[in-house]
Amino acid sequence: MRIATWNVNSITARLPRLLAWLESSGTDVLCLQEAKCAEDAFPFEELRALGYEAAVNATGRWNGVAVLSRVGLENVVVGLPGGPDYDGGQEPRAISATCGGVRVWSVYVPNGREVGHDHYAYKLHWLEALRDAVTADATGELPFAVLGDYNVAPTDEDVYDPAVFEGSTHVTPAERAALAALRDAGLSDIVPRPLKYDHPYTYWDYRQLCFPKNRGMRIDLVYGNESFAKAKRDAYVDRDERKGKGASDHAPVVVDLDV
Repeated sequence: MRIATWNVNSITARLPRLLAWLESSGTDVLCLQEAKCAEDAFPFEELRALGYEAAVNATGRWNGVAVLSRVGLENVVVGLPGGPDYDGGQEPRAISATCGGVRVWSVYVPNGREVGHDHYAYKLHWLEALRDAVTADATGELPFAVLGDYNVAPTDEDVYDPAVFEGSTHVTPAERAALAALRDAGLSDIVPRPLKYDHPYTYWDYRQLCFPKNRGMRIDLVYGNESFAKAKRDAYVDRDERKGKGASDHAPVVVDLDV
């Protein structure tokens, strides 16, 4: 089974590339982030034509997550149980489902904006709620993973120049401690160092030629439980999908499982 995660940065803008990638990559399950559309505008029919069902948590604006599957879609949970509100409600940043005997969460962790901002505190609370919500699945026997845009680089090696990010979100000790707490719940980093690239970044800003200069960050992560880790056969960042006209600023992260 091939499972992937991809922040598409607007499914409407990225739809032709998404459909082409699904056909060429052989992906069975895709955890998608930043749909940037309401659920009634989600391209269910186009995906169904390729054999994919979709579970969606999206209200428009800047967030929105989904799980696309061609191997079944069961036990869907929309939202983050116990998750904090922001600006008057719970944002559409999490959805989970069981696909072909594997339990997956698609998550889009809050950005945090800047240290000291109320969105930064919200981010830390959100990660704490995520840890609490996934603990039961993490310690279960079913292969399980939380995939998505975590908006946290786990180590200094996961950014092109630590000095550039000093004092900024995505690299603070508190954010990295939240990731460590998630691992302590029974999960591990499934794609820590893919062999295809020395620096397997997953995100490059559109500005200042960041992609051609490889000024990136590894913030799109797959955290899986022991059963998921044992089933892993291969894992990589599909860097080529970041190239060319109309690309997302994130690349897909792909994991092959022997299940």
